[in-house]
Amino acid sequence: MSKTNEADLDWKDYDEGENAFRRKELANATDAEKLGCSLYELDPGKRSWPYHYHTANEEGLYVLSGSRMVRLDGEERPLEVGDYVAMPADESGGHQVVNDGDETLRYLAMSTMEEPDVTIYPEIEKFGVYAGSPPGGRDERTFEGYFPIDADVEYWDD
Repeated sequence: MSKTNEADLDWKDYDEGENAFRRKELANATDAEKLGCSLYELDPGKRSWPYHYHTANEEGLYVLSGSRMVRLDGEERPLEVGDYVAMPADESGGHQVVNDGDETLRYLAMSTMEEPDVTIYPEIEKFGVYAGSPPGGRDERTFEGYFPIDADVEYWDD
């Protein structure tokens, strides 16, 4: 068993315009292998990762402070302190956290850590492929990439 304290970890900042947040990778600071967990802070007017879903990894979210909304399976739903949201590893697990309020939203995001994984981003029309280490994993990946969702080639060259 290993443990960590969030006070001992530095924030990692992500800033891509509307998608801006802070993250502390709690599970990666321990010897966890099959379970991921990160602490997030999302300022007012910001969003987390682009709307997406995983094909191999189930995710969960638990609200620690603040109250705003989550986009789940294409619908906006309110979030408040104490809420837990489960996001299955399929299209019905599509999600994005949005802070449309006036206070910082703090939440824990947990996930299984399966690889390979394909993550679908329907609104930006991309998908990501990860092998060797799952999304959020600490190990080097043997393959990863992002591709247009409508990319299609024939199996056999003519």
